Amino acid sequence: MQVKLATQMQAHVNILPSPLTLNTPFLFFPQNKPFLRTTKNYSNCNLSNGSSRTTFTRNATNKNDNEVSNQKQKEETQLQHQQLKKAYPFHEIEPNWQRYWEENHTFKTPDEIDTSKPKFYILDMFPYPSGAGLHVGHPLGYTATDILARYKRMQGFNVLHPMGWDAFGLPAEQYAIETGTHPKTTTLKNIERFRAQLKSLGFSYDWDREISTTEPEYYKWTQWIFLQLFKKGLAYQAEVPVNWCPALGTVLANEEVVDGVSERGGHPVIKKPMRQWMLKITAYADRLLEDLNDLDWPESIKEMQRNWIGRSEGAEMGFYILDHEGQEQEISITIYTTRPDTIFGATYLVVAPEHPLLSSLISEGQKKSVEEYTELASRKSDLERTELQKEKTGVFTGSYARNPVNKEAIPIWVADYVLGSYGTGAIMAVPAHDSRDHDFAMKYDIPICWVVNPDGESNRKFGEPYSGEGIIMNSSSLASKLDINGLPSKEAASTVINWAESTGHGKKKVNYKLRDWLFARQRYWGEPFPVVLLDDTDEIVPVPESELPIILPELDDFTPTGTGEPPLAKAVSWVKTTDPISGKPAKRETITMPQWAGSCW
Repeated sequence: MQVKLATQMQAHVNILPSPLTLNTPFLFFPQNKPFLRTTKNYSNCNLSNGSSRTTFTRNATNKNDNEVSNQKQKEETQLQHQQLKKAYPFHEIEPNWQRYWEENHTFKTPDEIDTSKPKFYILDMFPYPSGAGLHVGHPLGYTATDILARYKRMQGFNVLHPMGWDAFGLPAEQYAIETGTHPKTTTLKNIERFRAQLKSLGFSYDWDREISTTEPEYYKWTQWIFLQLFKKGLAYQAEVPVNWCPALGTVLANEEVVDGVSERGGHPVIKKPMRQWMLKITAYADRLLEDLNDLDWPESIKEMQRNWIGRSEGAEMGFYILDHEGQEQEISITIYTTRPDTIFGATYLVVAPEHPLLSSLISEGQKKSVEEYTELASRKSDLERTELQKEKTGVFTGSYARNPVNKEAIPIWVADYVLGSYGTGAIMAVPAHDSRDHDFAMKYDIPICWVVNPDGESNRKFGEPYSGEGIIMNSSSLASKLDINGLPSKEAASTVINWAESTGHGKKKVNYKLRDWLFARQRYWGEPFPVVLLDDTDEIVPVPESELPIILPELDDFTPTGTGEPPLAKAVSWVKTTDPISGKPAKRETITMPQWAGSCW
């Protein structure tokens, strides 16, 4: 853009009839004076083209020439800045308008609106007020929404365009621990910086409705929403394997773990079973899938959502564990499979390292190997464990189970490519018809049994697994009175499920990759849960809505305990309370809500 355009804009700004005509800040580039410059210094560069190679050497510019060049660039940049300020004296114009907008509450949505006008609500994703201030991504999105807000105002809409701060969470608390400053102090300071930066950019926010997720007046409603979920059975407690970071002293979401370490600080993360609050988002899995059809989104995005929810139909089947004499015990391992038609080809079972029955499966001779393996697995993220290109690893537990259809004894392995959080945490492995199972079987010399021919043509000679559907073979047993030979895969699957349900060996099952939301952190800087636990029974009792908000107490020592017990446990007088309904002795929940709580609803 040329300087003359900036001059024209300056003339326009000087006669502004209202702030609505002044849009977001402008950048002007004088003609033929780009701000971005690229300099290259080639030295001993080898260029290859096909089979021939050309080598050339370009001598580096000497030091004095570089210094002269750098000084010249600096002078040119200063000149450009002077030209810009002369063409558009933003340092004189913009502060005056910003002051005018603030003093006159120009962008405030009136408390008493004209109800004849249509409403338009524009909610930006509230920024997290870090110590670094705004980054370029903030104004990138905010500029678009600000344009829309101004456009709708000029169309006559009642526009609500607020701003706030997603200010609870791990980064603020970790910074406070490192500096010895209370997170409340650093958060308020960071908010002041963010607010000043946003105002200097000229965005048309209704600052009279500014909020912060750390203010009791705000998190009262965060707690209120949680109570509604709890009363409906959609919020519950469970002991689940979680991403535990000993250094940070808290549980982390999968999104907060990268390559086995915490995104914040790069600390090692392990899997550990802990008592946690969960939100039952799986109750809405089918509705989420169905409603995707009504969304005006790109099909590729909707397909990503479908894969994330991951609905699948299959069967749960029970494999009885054998004792050391080969007799069936009363305990069985339940597996989930989407391919019950291949059950005759199951030559081994795999349980996840966190499977609840694992400890009872380990033989004395395999104990050390299994314990070492599960310790290593606990340091990997779910993403690492399920990476398709990763070499599959595992350890034999020393135990066997009975395949219910052909009555064969098959070995039970523990392997980290099976996740405890999906299905039942155990699978029947069919190496002839699954690539992961095939790689594992080849590595550990486990038998492979082909039971599916693609359209009746055997592919056994190729030695590669076939995961598609086809015609079933090698799949009959007099002992189980089940014969599915010659059936197409779908018909065979239905036959196996009917047999399993009639004999008590299994049932039809719909499963989802979607997991319930782990909604808790063993940290201080977050919203307290509005519940108490009775001392005598550990029963969870919701606090009456009239007592909200439950205020986060001031703590001088908010460092992690290192034991998994949250820092709020140190606030003894706050923790000790009574049930507001019965008057019985009780204690407050010391786990806090995650950062997402204040911003996701």
